[in-house]
Amino acid sequence: MEPTELKTLLEGIAVIDSRDETITEVVTDSRLASHGSLFVAIEGDRLDGHDFIKDAFCNGAAAAVVSRRMEAADGWQIVVPDTKDAHIGIAKNYKRQFDILSVAITGSVGKTTTKEMTAVILEQFGRTLKNDGNLNNEVGLPKTVFEINRDVKYAVFEMGMNQLGDISKLTEAVKPDAAIITGIGVSHIEYLKTRENILKAKLEVTEGMSGDGLLVLNGDDELLMKARGGIQQTTATFAVNNKDADVTAADIMIRPKQSEFTIMDKKYGNFSASIPAVGNHNIMDALSAYTLTTRMGFDPERSADALEKFRTIGMRQHIVEFRGITVIEDCYNANPDSMYAALAALSAMQVDGIRIAILGDMLELGSLSEREHYRLGMLAAKSSIDVLLCIGENMKYTAEAARAAKITSVEWFGDKRSLADYLSRTAHAGDAVFIKGSRGMRLEDILDMFYRR
Repeated sequence: MEPTELKTLLEGIAVIDSRDETITEVVTDSRLASHGSLFVAIEGDRLDGHDFIKDAFCNGAAAAVVSRRMEAADGWQIVVPDTKDAHIGIAKNYKRQFDILSVAITGSVGKTTTKEMTAVILEQFGRTLKNDGNLNNEVGLPKTVFEINRDVKYAVFEMGMNQLGDISKLTEAVKPDAAIITGIGVSHIEYLKTRENILKAKLEVTEGMSGDGLLVLNGDDELLMKARGGIQQTTATFAVNNKDADVTAADIMIRPKQSEFTIMDKKYGNFSASIPAVGNHNIMDALSAYTLTTRMGFDPERSADALEKFRTIGMRQHIVEFRGITVIEDCYNANPDSMYAALAALSAMQVDGIRIAILGDMLELGSLSEREHYRLGMLAAKSSIDVLLCIGENMKYTAEAARAAKITSVEWFGDKRSLADYLSRTAHAGDAVFIKGSRGMRLEDILDMFYRR
């Protein structure tokens, strides 16, 4: 963070006295506070930052932003109605000091991959900042904003949400010049009830954009295409199936460790591209990143070439070669749309042996859980996978549907060790294994046992 006067950070948020104070960092963790810090006391689900204000002052914090004054803490406390809102406002005030190109990424699936691909393209043209995947909410995103300095030319912000209004706050802080909506799925259906409400929530990204901003849309998503006409900003589209989109893909080849394709751009021509990830859903993310950067004026050939520099992060579609077996580790999250994409990716892979899908429960689907898990089993049976291994209470419905549809081989397991044992006996060199489930399932435990064997 560049040193900034406190009165600048709090403009429009709180009125402070005339003392001159320069802030060198903004923190929400009292353990990270030091001389010159501004501590924002945020009340979370498990911890309340107000309980740690005294610790922040002991560590050297210059001031604390609070929603209620703590008498036991001896230091400068600035009272605001809501510290989360203040945190976002402070980020907004800090960011507007810099003249950088900002990009927002939202959507039901593929946000993190799209963010990484967009950032890897922009990095070819100048210093680029991006937020980590778990720093995409009203508490996490401002932390990335505070990393902006005079060297940064571009910033890419992934924006997550749980309910209406969440993205509205984030986009107000970031004020993006351009944005991508990857698609409208059902990952938030438990809270928002309908895909139309999810669409409304995702379109909040335009609220922080100027009228001459750019919004890049998934051309294969019928809801986004219906909404396109009512969007004030300039729009551009990408798609795999909809050949009327501005940017599409052809000559798709899914190999065990990469996907190769031709970018078909109605404006700039055709370019060969390759990404170290498998499946049409990853190609869609690549197309969206390419569409945004080229419509923002960046060189199309360099944008296409940069995609091969993309690397998966964490447990998101990480490809591992283990004793001749190709393992796609995708244990970070799961929803119906991403599960269908995983099955399609595995089905399209060129392998010498068999294709094995390991699927864990999709959480937070509410009343739709049984239906969506059963539907997943029917789709698995129609795909080109050879073995389906299921784990989790909800996956009983998936296994039941797959058996009814006469899939070649399907098993349900009540514990991870039994599944790992079965996988060790079943998978051989030349096979491909795709493992996917919600974060709460911790499917990486199965892989740890499998690799140790």
